[in-house]
Amino acid sequence: MTDRTLHIVGGGLAGSEAAWQAAQAGLNVVIHEMRPKVGTFAHQTGKLAEMVCSNSFRSDDSEQNAVGLLHWEMRAAGGLIMEMADAYRLPAGGALAVDREGFSQGVTDRLRQHPNISVETSEITSLPEDGHWIIATGPLTSDALGAAIRAETGSQALAFFDAIAPIVHADSVDLSKAWFQSRYDKGDTEAERTAYLNCPMDRDQYEAFIDALLAAEKTEFHEGETAGYFDGCLPIEVMAERGRETLRHGPMKPVGLTNPHAPDVKPYAVVQLRRDNKLGTLYNIVGFQTKMKYGAQKSVFTMIPGLENARFARLGGIHRNTFLNSPTLLDDQLRLRAKPHIRFAGQITGVEGYVESAAMGLLAGRLAAAQIMGKPLPAVPDTTATGALVTHITGGAEAKTFQPMNVNFGLFPPVTGLKGGRRGRRDRYKAYTDRAKADWAAWLDAEASGL
Repeated sequence: MTDRTLHIVGGGLAGSEAAWQAAQAGLNVVIHEMRPKVGTFAHQTGKLAEMVCSNSFRSDDSEQNAVGLLHWEMRAAGGLIMEMADAYRLPAGGALAVDREGFSQGVTDRLRQHPNISVETSEITSLPEDGHWIIATGPLTSDALGAAIRAETGSQALAFFDAIAPIVHADSVDLSKAWFQSRYDKGDTEAERTAYLNCPMDRDQYEAFIDALLAAEKTEFHEGETAGYFDGCLPIEVMAERGRETLRHGPMKPVGLTNPHAPDVKPYAVVQLRRDNKLGTLYNIVGFQTKMKYGAQKSVFTMIPGLENARFARLGGIHRNTFLNSPTLLDDQLRLRAKPHIRFAGQITGVEGYVESAAMGLLAGRLAAAQIMGKPLPAVPDTTATGALVTHITGGAEAKTFQPMNVNFGLFPPVTGLKGGRRGRRDRYKAYTDRAKADWAAWLDAEASGL
Protein backbone atom coordinates (compact mmCIF):
# COMPACT_ATOMS: atom_id res chain seq x y z
CA MET A 1 0.00 0.00 0.00
CA THR A 2 1.25 3.47 -0.83
CA ASP A 3 2.59 5.39 2.16
CA ARG A 4 -0.02 8.04 2.97
CA THR A 5 2.11 9.88 5.52
CA LEU A 6 3.07 13.48 4.85
CA HIS A 7 5.96 15.02 6.79
CA ILE A 8 5.94 18.78 7.32
CA VAL A 9 9.04 20.60 8.51
CA GLY A 10 8.10 23.75 10.40
CA GLY A 11 5.06 24.52 12.52
CA GLY A 12 4.54 28.16 11.57
CA LEU A 13 1.47 29.48 9.80
CA ALA A 14 2.28 27.77 6.48
CA GLY A 15 3.21 24.43 8.04
CA SER A 16 0.17 24.48 10.31
CA GLU A 17 -2.20 25.20 7.43
CA ALA A 18 -0.57 22.57 5.22
CA ALA A 19 -0.94 19.99 8.00
CA TRP A 20 -4.59 20.83 8.52
CA GLN A 21 -5.46 20.63 4.83
CA ALA A 22 -3.67 17.31 4.30
CA ALA A 23 -5.09 15.76 7.47
CA GLN A 24 -8.62 16.84 6.53
CA ALA A 25 -8.08 15.12 3.17
CA GLY A 26 -7.32 11.86 5.00
CA LEU A 27 -3.53 11.74 5.16
CA ASN A 28 -1.47 10.94 8.22
CA VAL A 29 0.62 14.02 8.97
CA VAL A 30 3.74 14.46 11.07
CA ILE A 31 4.75 18.03 11.92
CA HIS A 32 8.45 18.36 12.70
CA GLU A 33 8.87 21.55 14.76
CA MET A 34 12.25 22.20 16.37
CA ARG A 35 10.90 24.71 18.91
CA PRO A 36 11.14 24.85 21.88
CA LYS A 37 13.98 22.32 21.86
CA VAL A 38 15.85 24.51 19.38
CA GLY A 39 14.84 28.16 19.63
CA THR A 40 15.15 31.15 17.35
CA PHE A 41 15.92 34.77 18.11
CA ALA A 42 12.38 35.90 17.28
CA HIS A 43 10.16 33.13 18.72
CA GLN A 44 9.22 33.09 22.39
CA THR A 45 7.27 29.83 22.70
CA GLY A 46 7.04 26.33 21.29
CA LYS A 47 3.45 26.83 20.12
CA LEU A 48 2.46 26.28 16.52
CA ALA A 49 1.63 29.28 14.30
CA GLU A 50 3.36 31.75 16.64
CA MET A 51 3.24 35.27 15.20
CA VAL A 52 6.55 37.07 15.72
CA CYS A 53 6.25 40.33 13.79
CA SER A 54 2.83 42.00 13.61
CA ASN A 55 -0.53 40.74 14.85
CA SER A 56 -2.29 41.92 11.69
CA PHE A 57 -3.52 39.97 8.68
CA ARG A 58 -4.06 43.35 6.98
CA SER A 59 -7.22 44.32 5.06
CA ASP A 60 -10.26 42.06 5.31
CA ASP A 61 -12.02 43.73 2.36
CA SER A 62 -12.62 40.94 -0.16
CA GLU A 63 -14.07 43.24 -2.82
CA GLN A 64 -11.44 45.98 -3.10
CA ASN A 65 -8.26 44.48 -1.65
CA ALA A 66 -6.15 41.57 -2.86
CA VAL A 67 -5.18 40.36 0.61
CA GLY A 68 -8.83 40.54 1.69
CA LEU A 69 -9.62 38.37 -1.33
CA LEU A 70 -6.98 35.90 -0.17
CA HIS A 71 -8.76 35.80 3.23
CA TRP A 72 -11.99 34.95 1.38
CA GLU A 73 -10.38 32.16 -0.62
CA MET A 74 -8.81 30.58 2.46
CA ARG A 75 -12.11 30.72 4.35
CA ALA A 76 -13.87 29.11 1.38
CA ALA A 77 -11.30 26.32 1.45
CA GLY A 78 -11.85 25.58 5.14
CA GLY A 79 -8.56 27.13 6.20
CA LEU A 80 -7.59 26.66 9.84
CA ILE A 81 -5.55 29.87 9.99
CA MET A 82 -8.52 32.02 8.95
CA GLU A 83 -10.88 30.11 11.24
CA MET A 84 -8.63 30.83 14.21
CA ALA A 85 -8.01 34.43 13.09
CA ASP A 86 -11.77 35.00 13.09
CA ALA A 87 -12.11 33.31 16.48
CA TYR A 88 -9.46 35.54 18.08
CA ARG A 89 -10.18 38.71 16.12
CA LEU A 90 -9.52 42.13 17.65
CA PRO A 91 -11.03 45.47 16.59
CA ALA A 92 -8.77 47.00 13.92
CA GLY A 93 -10.93 49.13 11.65
CA GLY A 94 -11.00 47.54 8.21
CA ALA A 95 -8.09 45.24 9.03
CA LEU A 96 -8.06 41.74 10.53
CA ALA A 97 -5.92 41.76 13.68
CA VAL A 98 -5.75 38.96 16.23
CA ASP A 99 -4.89 38.25 19.84
CA ARG A 100 -1.63 36.55 18.98
CA GLU A 101 -1.41 34.34 22.09
CA GLY A 102 -4.99 33.11 21.81
CA PHE A 103 -4.60 32.59 18.06
CA SER A 104 -1.44 30.51 18.41
CA GLN A 105 -2.88 28.43 21.24
CA GLY A 106 -6.06 27.86 19.23
CA VAL A 107 -4.12 26.59 16.21
CA THR A 108 -1.92 24.41 18.43
CA ASP A 109 -4.91 22.84 20.18
CA ARG A 110 -6.78 22.08 16.95
CA LEU A 111 -3.76 20.44 15.32
CA ARG A 112 -2.71 18.41 18.35
CA GLN A 113 -6.30 17.18 18.80
CA HIS A 114 -6.65 16.06 15.17
CA PRO A 115 -6.57 12.24 14.98
CA ASN A 116 -4.45 12.27 11.80
CA ILE A 117 -1.77 14.65 13.08
CA SER A 118 1.24 14.11 15.34
CA VAL A 119 3.85 16.66 16.34
CA GLU A 120 7.52 15.81 16.84
CA THR A 121 9.89 18.22 18.52
CA SER A 122 12.88 17.65 16.32
CA GLU A 123 15.20 19.57 14.05
CA ILE A 124 15.48 18.32 10.48
CA THR A 125 19.01 19.11 9.33
CA SER A 126 19.10 17.61 5.83
CA LEU A 127 16.84 17.13 2.83
CA PRO A 128 15.15 13.71 3.07
CA GLU A 129 15.87 11.26 0.27
CA ASP A 130 12.44 9.62 0.22
CA GLY A 131 8.90 9.94 1.50
CA HIS A 132 6.53 12.89 1.07
CA TRP A 133 7.69 16.20 2.52
CA ILE A 134 6.74 19.85 2.75
CA ILE A 135 9.39 22.26 4.02
CA ALA A 136 7.75 25.30 5.59
CA THR A 137 10.52 26.56 7.84
CA GLY A 138 9.90 30.19 7.01
CA PRO A 139 12.34 33.07 7.21
CA LEU A 140 14.15 31.60 10.21
CA THR A 141 15.23 28.32 8.64
CA SER A 142 17.93 26.71 10.79
CA ASP A 143 21.54 27.05 9.68
CA ALA A 144 21.91 23.31 9.13
CA LEU A 145 18.81 22.92 6.96
CA GLY A 146 19.61 26.14 5.14
CA ALA A 147 23.05 24.80 4.28
CA ALA A 148 21.50 21.54 3.02
CA ILE A 149 19.09 23.47 0.79
CA ARG A 150 21.90 25.57 -0.64
CA ALA A 151 24.00 22.49 -1.26
CA GLU A 152 21.16 20.79 -3.12
CA THR A 153 20.11 23.76 -5.24
CA GLY A 154 23.66 24.72 -6.16
CA SER A 155 22.88 28.37 -5.61
CA GLN A 156 23.06 30.86 -2.81
CA ALA A 157 19.79 31.38 -0.97
CA LEU A 158 18.57 34.94 -1.16
CA ALA A 159 18.14 36.89 2.05
CA PHE A 160 16.67 40.13 3.32
CA PHE A 161 16.24 41.62 6.77
CA ASP A 162 12.82 41.79 8.38
CA ALA A 163 12.42 44.07 11.37
CA ILE A 164 10.04 43.68 14.33
CA ALA A 165 7.97 46.59 15.66
CA PRO A 166 7.99 47.45 19.39
CA ILE A 167 4.98 46.83 21.67
CA VAL A 168 3.81 49.33 24.29
CA HIS A 169 1.74 48.83 27.47
CA ALA A 170 -1.53 50.66 26.78
CA ASP A 171 -1.84 52.11 30.27
CA SER A 172 1.47 53.95 29.82
CA VAL A 173 0.16 56.02 26.87
CA ASP A 174 -0.78 59.61 27.75
CA LEU A 175 -4.40 59.95 26.61
CA SER A 176 -4.37 63.69 27.17
CA LYS A 177 -2.27 63.80 23.99
CA ALA A 178 -3.24 60.59 22.14
CA TRP A 179 -6.71 59.54 21.01
CA PHE A 180 -8.54 56.48 19.69
CA GLN A 181 -9.60 56.56 16.03
CA SER A 182 -9.24 54.39 12.93
CA ARG A 183 -8.20 56.24 9.82
CA TYR A 184 -11.29 57.69 8.09
CA ASP A 185 -13.35 56.13 10.92
CA LYS A 186 -13.30 52.79 9.10
CA GLY A 187 -15.21 49.88 10.59
CA ASP A 188 -18.76 48.70 11.17
CA THR A 189 -18.63 48.91 14.96
CA GLU A 190 -17.50 51.54 17.44
CA ALA A 191 -14.68 49.22 18.53
CA GLU A 192 -13.38 49.03 14.95
CA ARG A 193 -13.75 52.77 14.40
CA THR A 194 -11.60 53.39 17.50
CA ALA A 195 -9.13 50.54 17.03
CA TYR A 196 -5.97 52.66 16.80
CA LEU A 197 -4.23 54.99 19.22
CA ASN A 198 -2.97 58.14 17.51
CA CYS A 199 -0.08 60.31 18.63
CA PRO A 200 0.12 63.68 16.79
CA MET A 201 3.26 65.65 15.97
CA ASP A 202 3.67 69.24 14.88
CA ARG A 203 6.39 70.13 12.39
CA ASP A 204 9.09 70.89 14.97
CA GLN A 205 8.42 67.62 16.81
CA TYR A 206 8.55 65.69 13.54
CA GLU A 207 11.83 67.27 12.45
CA ALA A 208 13.41 66.57 15.85
CA PHE A 209 12.17 62.98 15.67
CA ILE A 210 13.72 62.49 12.22
CA ASP A 211 17.02 63.95 13.44
CA ALA A 212 17.03 61.51 16.38
CA LEU A 213 16.20 58.56 14.12
CA LEU A 214 19.05 59.35 11.78
CA ALA A 215 21.54 59.82 14.61
CA ALA A 216 20.50 56.76 16.65
CA GLU A 217 22.89 53.86 17.13
CA LYS A 218 21.94 50.96 14.88
CA THR A 219 22.46 47.20 15.02
CA GLU A 220 25.48 46.11 13.01
CA PHE A 221 25.20 43.33 10.45
CA HIS A 222 27.29 40.22 10.69
CA GLU A 223 30.22 39.86 8.34
CA GLY A 224 29.10 38.64 4.92
CA GLU A 225 25.49 39.73 5.38
CA THR A 226 23.91 42.35 3.16
CA ALA A 227 20.89 44.51 3.90
CA GLY A 228 18.58 43.81 0.98
CA TYR A 229 15.36 45.04 2.62
CA PHE A 230 11.87 44.14 1.45
CA ASP A 231 10.11 47.45 0.79
CA GLY A 232 6.95 46.31 2.57
CA CYS A 233 8.76 45.94 5.91
CA LEU A 234 11.50 48.57 5.95
CA PRO A 235 13.02 49.63 9.28
CA ILE A 236 11.75 53.09 10.14
CA GLU A 237 15.25 54.58 10.16
CA VAL A 238 15.91 53.24 6.67
CA MET A 239 12.76 55.00 5.47
CA ALA A 240 13.99 58.21 7.12
CA GLU A 241 17.32 57.88 5.33
CA ARG A 242 15.46 57.88 2.01
CA GLY A 243 14.16 61.40 2.65
CA ARG A 244 12.92 63.47 5.57
CA GLU A 245 9.33 63.43 4.29
CA THR A 246 9.21 59.67 3.61
CA LEU A 247 7.69 58.74 6.97
CA ARG A 248 5.13 61.54 6.78
CA HIS A 249 3.87 60.02 3.55
CA GLY A 250 4.15 56.45 4.90
CA PRO A 251 3.33 55.05 8.35
CA MET A 252 3.17 58.55 9.89
CA LYS A 253 0.79 60.11 7.36
CA PRO A 254 -1.69 62.46 9.09
CA VAL A 255 -4.68 61.88 6.80
CA GLY A 256 -8.15 60.65 7.79
CA LEU A 257 -7.72 61.63 11.45
CA THR A 258 -9.03 64.45 13.66
CA ASN A 259 -7.41 65.18 17.01
CA PRO A 260 -10.26 65.70 19.53
CA HIS A 261 -7.84 67.50 21.85
CA ALA A 262 -7.27 70.15 19.16
CA PRO A 263 -9.87 69.61 16.40
CA ASP A 264 -8.92 72.78 14.51
CA VAL A 265 -5.22 71.90 14.34
CA LYS A 266 -4.14 69.50 11.60
CA PRO A 267 -1.22 67.34 12.80
CA TYR A 268 1.92 67.47 10.68
CA ALA A 269 2.45 63.73 11.26
CA VAL A 270 0.73 60.99 13.28
CA VAL A 271 2.16 57.85 14.88
CA GLN A 272 -0.44 55.07 15.11
CA LEU A 273 -0.51 52.19 17.60
CA ARG A 274 -2.64 49.11 16.90
CA ARG A 275 -4.18 46.86 19.54
CA ASP A 276 -2.01 43.76 20.00
CA ASN A 277 -4.00 41.54 22.35
CA LYS A 278 -7.62 40.76 23.21
CA LEU A 279 -7.42 42.46 26.58
CA GLY A 280 -6.36 45.71 24.96
CA THR A 281 -3.39 46.02 27.31
CA LEU A 282 -0.76 45.98 24.56
CA TYR A 283 -0.39 48.09 21.42
CA ASN A 284 2.22 47.80 18.70
CA ILE A 285 3.58 50.87 16.92
CA VAL A 286 2.37 50.55 13.33
CA GLY A 287 5.11 50.50 10.71
CA PHE A 288 7.86 51.04 13.28
CA GLN A 289 10.03 48.03 12.53
CA THR A 290 13.54 48.98 13.55
CA LYS A 291 17.18 47.96 13.81
CA MET A 292 18.06 50.59 16.40
CA LYS A 293 19.76 49.35 19.54
CA TYR A 294 17.50 48.97 22.55
CA GLY A 295 18.75 52.05 24.42
CA ALA A 296 18.34 54.18 21.31
CA GLN A 297 14.81 52.89 20.76
CA LYS A 298 13.68 54.03 24.20
CA SER A 299 15.26 57.46 23.73
CA VAL A 300 13.80 58.01 20.26
CA PHE A 301 10.32 56.53 20.75
CA THR A 302 9.67 58.43 23.98
CA MET A 303 10.01 61.63 21.92
CA ILE A 304 6.61 60.78 20.42
CA PRO A 305 3.85 62.88 22.03
CA GLY A 306 1.84 60.57 24.27
CA LEU A 307 4.68 58.06 24.63
CA GLU A 308 6.97 60.14 26.86
CA ASN A 309 6.44 57.67 29.72
CA ALA A 310 5.74 54.58 27.64
CA ARG A 311 6.61 51.17 29.01
CA PHE A 312 7.69 48.69 26.37
CA ALA A 313 6.55 45.07 26.55
CA ARG A 314 8.94 44.33 23.70
CA LEU A 315 11.42 46.47 21.85
CA GLY A 316 12.04 46.16 18.16
CA GLY A 317 14.51 43.74 16.65
CA ILE A 318 15.85 42.57 13.34
CA HIS A 319 16.44 39.16 11.87
CA ARG A 320 17.60 37.58 8.66
CA ASN A 321 14.97 36.15 6.35
CA THR A 322 15.90 33.39 3.93
CA PHE A 323 13.99 32.49 0.79
CA LEU A 324 14.45 30.47 -2.38
CA ASN A 325 14.85 31.71 -5.90
CA SER A 326 11.59 29.91 -6.55
CA PRO A 327 11.19 30.73 -10.27
CA THR A 328 14.27 28.60 -10.97
CA LEU A 329 13.95 25.99 -8.21
CA LEU A 330 10.24 25.14 -7.85
CA ASP A 331 7.71 23.79 -10.33
CA ASP A 332 4.08 24.91 -10.49
CA GLN A 333 3.19 22.28 -7.88
CA LEU A 334 5.62 23.92 -5.38
CA ARG A 335 7.92 20.90 -5.76
CA LEU A 336 11.69 21.18 -5.74
CA ARG A 337 12.63 20.37 -9.31
CA ALA A 338 15.71 18.42 -8.25
CA LYS A 339 13.77 16.39 -5.62
CA PRO A 340 10.07 16.37 -6.53
CA HIS A 341 9.10 14.42 -3.40
CA ILE A 342 9.84 17.66 -1.51
CA ARG A 343 7.54 20.68 -1.64
CA PHE A 344 8.15 24.10 -0.17
CA ALA A 345 5.52 26.38 1.35
CA GLY A 346 5.29 29.69 3.13
CA GLN A 347 7.69 32.58 3.28
CA ILE A 348 10.68 30.50 2.23
CA THR A 349 9.09 30.33 -1.26
CA GLY A 350 9.34 34.10 -1.67
CA VAL A 351 5.89 35.23 -0.65
CA GLU A 352 5.73 37.97 1.96
CA GLY A 353 3.22 38.23 4.78
CA TYR A 354 1.35 35.99 7.18
CA VAL A 355 -1.65 35.54 4.89
CA GLU A 356 0.39 34.81 1.80
CA SER A 357 2.53 32.30 3.71
CA ALA A 358 -0.51 30.51 5.08
CA ALA A 359 -2.11 30.46 1.61
CA MET A 360 0.94 28.72 0.15
CA GLY A 361 0.71 26.22 3.02
CA LEU A 362 -2.93 25.60 2.22
CA LEU A 363 -2.11 25.00 -1.43
CA ALA A 364 0.92 22.80 -0.71
CA GLY A 365 -1.11 20.63 1.67
CA ARG A 366 -3.84 20.12 -0.91
CA LEU A 367 -1.39 19.46 -3.74
CA ALA A 368 0.49 16.91 -1.62
CA ALA A 369 -2.73 15.13 -0.62
CA ALA A 370 -3.88 14.91 -4.23
CA GLN A 371 -0.55 13.52 -5.41
CA ILE A 372 -0.29 10.95 -2.63
CA MET A 373 -3.85 9.76 -3.29
CA GLY A 374 -3.18 9.50 -7.01
CA LYS A 375 -5.82 12.07 -7.96
CA PRO A 376 -4.06 15.05 -9.52
CA LEU A 377 -5.57 18.50 -9.13
CA PRO A 378 -6.33 20.90 -11.94
CA ALA A 379 -4.11 23.97 -12.02
CA VAL A 380 -5.17 26.79 -9.72
CA PRO A 381 -6.52 29.58 -11.94
CA ASP A 382 -4.16 32.55 -12.05
CA THR A 383 -7.25 34.76 -11.88
CA THR A 384 -7.53 33.89 -8.16
CA ALA A 385 -5.39 35.43 -5.42
CA THR A 386 -3.87 32.05 -4.57
CA GLY A 387 -3.26 31.24 -8.21
CA ALA A 388 -1.77 34.65 -8.97
CA LEU A 389 0.71 34.23 -6.13
CA VAL A 390 1.83 30.71 -6.98
CA THR A 391 2.08 31.61 -10.67
CA HIS A 392 4.27 34.57 -9.81
CA ILE A 393 6.72 32.76 -7.56
CA THR A 394 7.04 29.65 -9.73
CA GLY A 395 7.58 31.34 -13.05
CA GLY A 396 5.83 34.67 -13.39
CA ALA A 397 8.61 36.59 -11.67
CA GLU A 398 11.95 37.45 -13.22
CA ALA A 399 14.43 35.05 -11.63
CA LYS A 400 17.37 37.48 -11.80
CA THR A 401 15.55 40.13 -9.79
CA PHE A 402 13.25 37.90 -7.72
CA GLN A 403 12.21 39.46 -4.41
CA PRO A 404 9.55 38.58 -1.80
CA MET A 405 6.08 39.57 -2.95
CA ASN A 406 2.80 40.41 -1.23
CA VAL A 407 -0.39 39.54 -3.05
CA ASN A 408 -1.60 42.49 -5.14
CA PHE A 409 -3.81 43.08 -8.15
CA GLY A 410 -0.74 43.71 -10.29
CA LEU A 411 -0.21 39.91 -10.27
CA PHE A 412 -3.67 39.24 -11.78
CA PRO A 413 -4.45 38.91 -15.49
CA PRO A 414 -6.21 42.15 -16.57
CA VAL A 415 -9.96 42.30 -16.91
CA THR A 416 -10.72 43.60 -20.38
CA GLY A 417 -13.14 46.39 -21.18
CA LEU A 418 -12.71 48.37 -17.96
CA LYS A 419 -11.45 51.91 -17.45
CA GLY A 420 -7.81 52.19 -16.42
CA GLY A 421 -6.18 54.61 -14.00
CA ARG A 422 -7.27 55.72 -10.54
CA ARG A 423 -10.81 56.71 -11.56
CA GLY A 424 -11.68 53.22 -12.72
CA ARG A 425 -9.98 51.46 -9.84
CA ARG A 426 -13.03 50.55 -7.75
CA ASP A 427 -14.85 48.96 -10.68
CA ARG A 428 -11.67 47.23 -11.79
CA TYR A 429 -10.90 45.78 -8.36
CA LYS A 430 -14.50 44.60 -7.96
CA ALA A 431 -14.23 42.86 -11.34
CA TYR A 432 -10.99 41.18 -10.25
CA THR A 433 -12.53 39.90 -7.01
CA ASP A 434 -15.83 38.79 -8.56
CA ARG A 435 -13.94 36.79 -11.19
CA ALA A 436 -11.57 35.35 -8.60
CA LYS A 437 -14.36 34.18 -6.29
CA ALA A 438 -16.18 32.42 -9.11
CA ASP A 439 -13.00 30.76 -10.38
CA TRP A 440 -11.85 29.73 -6.89
CA ALA A 441 -15.24 28.21 -6.09
CA ALA A 442 -15.14 26.29 -9.37
CA TRP A 443 -11.61 25.04 -8.61
CA LEU A 444 -12.67 23.84 -5.16
CA ASP A 445 -15.66 22.05 -6.70
CA ALA A 446 -13.41 20.34 -9.28
CA GLU A 447 -10.99 19.35 -6.54
CA ALA A 448 -13.78 17.90 -4.40
CA SER A 449 -15.11 15.81 -7.27
CA GLY A 450 -11.58 14.55 -8.04
CA LEU A 451 -10.73 13.62 -4.50
